[in-house]
Amino acid sequence: MVKNYWNSDMACQLQEGLAELVYRSNLIGSDRSVCNWGGGNTSMKTTEKDFRGRDVEVMWVKGSGSDLATMKAGNFTGLRLEDIGPLYDRNEMSDEEMVTYLSHCMIDSKHPRASIETLLHAFLPFKHVDHTHPDSIISLCCADNGKQMAEEIYGNRFVWVPYIRPGFTLSKMIADGVENNPDAELVLMEKHGLVTWGDTSEEAYNKTIEIITKAENFINSRMEGASIFGGQKYKSLSENEAANILASVMPKIRGLVSDEKKMLLTYDRGEDILQFVNSYQANELSQIGAACPDHLVHTKRIPLYIDWDPESMNVDLLIERLIDGVTAFKAEYADYFKRNKLQGDQMSEPAPRVILIPGIGMINTGKDIGNSKVSGALYHRAIAVMKGASALGNFTSLNENESYNVEYWPLELYKLSLAPKEAEFSRTIAFVTGGSGGIGSETSRRFAAEGGHVVIADLNLEGAKKVAAEINEKFGSDRAIAIKMDVTKEEEVQSAFHQAALSFGGVDIIVNNAGLATSSPIDETTLQEWNLNMNVLGTGYFLVAREAFKTMKQQGMGGNMVFVGSKNSVYAGKNAAAYSSVKALETHLARCIAAEGGEYGIRVNSILPDAVLQGSAIWGSKWREERAAAYGIHPDQLEEHYRNRTTLLVNIYPSDIAEAIAFFASTKADKTTGCMITVDGGVPAAFTR
Repeated sequence: MVKNYWNSDMACQLQEGLAELVYRSNLIGSDRSVCNWGGGNTSMKTTEKDFRGRDVEVMWVKGSGSDLATMKAGNFTGLRLEDIGPLYDRNEMSDEEMVTYLSHCMIDSKHPRASIETLLHAFLPFKHVDHTHPDSIISLCCADNGKQMAEEIYGNRFVWVPYIRPGFTLSKMIADGVENNPDAELVLMEKHGLVTWGDTSEEAYNKTIEIITKAENFINSRMEGASIFGGQKYKSLSENEAANILASVMPKIRGLVSDEKKMLLTYDRGEDILQFVNSYQANELSQIGAACPDHLVHTKRIPLYIDWDPESMNVDLLIERLIDGVTAFKAEYADYFKRNKLQGDQMSEPAPRVILIPGIGMINTGKDIGNSKVSGALYHRAIAVMKGASALGNFTSLNENESYNVEYWPLELYKLSLAPKEAEFSRTIAFVTGGSGGIGSETSRRFAAEGGHVVIADLNLEGAKKVAAEINEKFGSDRAIAIKMDVTKEEEVQSAFHQAALSFGGVDIIVNNAGLATSSPIDETTLQEWNLNMNVLGTGYFLVAREAFKTMKQQGMGGNMVFVGSKNSVYAGKNAAAYSSVKALETHLARCIAAEGGEYGIRVNSILPDAVLQGSAIWGSKWREERAAAYGIHPDQLEEHYRNRTTLLVNIYPSDIAEAIAFFASTKADKTTGCMITVDGGVPAAFTR
């Protein structure tokens, strides 16, 4: 049930004007059962001083591409009502003409483009207007008997407007309907949403909540004793069973849904999701169409429903159904595009945004984790709408052409164009071992800075969490996760890759960077010391690379592995036989995997750094004293010693290594594999030959 969150004490402290609109908008947007993510719009009419100091009537309306829950004053657009008013006398106006006209009405050219539904607000003679997409109202507006049900709920207090895509014509229809009904308190937009208004911001908000609550109560009364979605056909798998299956199939799904561009995946096992996917009517209802025009760009017209019996626990059959299902979905989407396309239209990615699997739940896809979660959040709303509409009558939706005209509507696509340009590592998932250390943390930040999502794996979980938190704070939530992993333990490595699959859908890049170092003369090197180096730097690199290879092969999209070796990979370091030997093993292992991975598009390259002291746990350990002793100097002299032995007379920093790693993992090195790059300032003894 929706709640009224208006706080009079807080509202009284607001500066009169735009601050009131921001407050009301944030309240409305904070409840997704009232307004979809990115959808809906609000407005208020005020008197402002123009650039000449004259009083002018201005309407503030939500700017395109913003979200009511988080928008601030800068996300609203101010328009002169004196300029907009004459439009009401027109009989028609194209979208392109409307957008151009409204751009001349703006009181400040720096304001964002006005909402698609600006004229809806402008043509209504009310100071405060809200347009929302409440679950209960859309249930009413998507029921085949919705208008009849609305009469039972609201009597003659509503205006019913048949479905038409937002724009000039719809705005006039709404204004005319309200003018012709002196008792009107709300507008119900068929297959779309709700419009309410008030003389004050509080009155408008209260009216919105009141209208929604009435619809909710009515629908809930119709649900009492009813069989939801025809009842339960399947039982849900346990969390552990579902997670194991998802971890094994999500990389496969990721490969299937990634065509020219990669997609990231999330999954959802919410109570409402499971109730729906396990029901008798899920397959039929899900294929009727989108519950609201606002959903289409993020969820596509319909989801992919997988007909699979979870009680069988037959994962091979599930994968077979997924392959067939995604293939058929993409083919049908291409046909849908061809049937409806207009000149100049470019087909968007044809793969499903929503995949429904009985017993398991919902899998969502998107160009990043944020967009994947948006498609999931919107489908929660779709399920609520289908549930309500089915309680009232039969769920209906836009027809195919109406859906297409929303999905490929230039004004809707404009919102997507406001997103930041994709960077080198956008749509990619990097898995960095030793991720909390100097090189690992800098590499993780480097990937994130260019759009990547990062799995930070380390024995030091607290350190990994700190790096992940820094990345998420700077580059956006859910861009990085931290996992505790001992590279020498097979089960922990496998578990970490399962977690990467569950969190992001798979892995595109691995950086084998976890490390340690010891120093002893050969006759003092113990078997324990030897095995320690071999286990971490040899077996550990092998286990991580092997699991990554499996994932990349399953995805079928290629991949990148970067091994962080050492100058000692090609130079026999004094008093470091165990370390130097296994570092040589690493680079040869990389070449071996490169030879096997070529046919799958998997590239494997190595970076050979030297003496990266900054932020390194290794150089903060006994290794510093051991290496200083080997050179007969004090530990504090090491940095100068290493600098002076390079031909460039420089020190090497984590950012230098991260830059080289990023190069190998990038498209700039698409045709390079089995290669080594030294990043050591030029140590002649380690020149490759």
